[in-house]
Amino acid sequence: MTHTPSDQHVGPAVTFGLLAAWALHDTEELAAAPGWLRRNVPVLRERFPGVPEALWRRAGSVDGRQFAVAVGMVGSIVAAASAAGAATGGRSAVYQAALNAFGLHGLVHLAQAAALRGYTPGSATSPVVVVPFTLWARARLRRAGVLRPTRPRDLALGLALAGAAAAGSHAAAHRLLGGR
Repeated sequence: MTHTPSDQHVGPAVTFGLLAAWALHDTEELAAAPGWLRRNVPVLRERFPGVPEALWRRAGSVDGRQFAVAVGMVGSIVAAASAAGAATGGRSAVYQAALNAFGLHGLVHLAQAAALRGYTPGSATSPVVVVPFTLWARARLRRAGVLRPTRPRDLALGLALAGAAAAGSHAAAHRLLGGR
């Protein structure tokens, strides 16, 4: 029996693999970001004077608890997207947008590290987990015939969604913890 691409099964390694890859990546961010920010915001403030002072104050005041709550909130979004992907065999537009956002998020980490010429939280797992997983999952979706054509607008939307999820989760965590 011959199989057409759409007959191929996209299993949980592709769909829930997004959640697993995200968890590995965000474990690095969770361990590194609060301390890294406290140590580096003064240097970054001088190096990038055009950034509004309010952003520097907020970045320098992120504590481990607030960051952990924000990471958990994003994790719930990624879990829901992964479940949507599993329920639809990878066809879910939400899952595919989250997969694109994850891969682009990894590229942003690499760009940040390159711009700063050194380590930034998330830059260690991006080239070994985030980008390879995203490329692998997209290839599996493509072979199964379920990957939607990716237009530049979709990539911009994915990047905007990743940014909104991160900013929204940090704002919600800040509010939830009483602005500590």
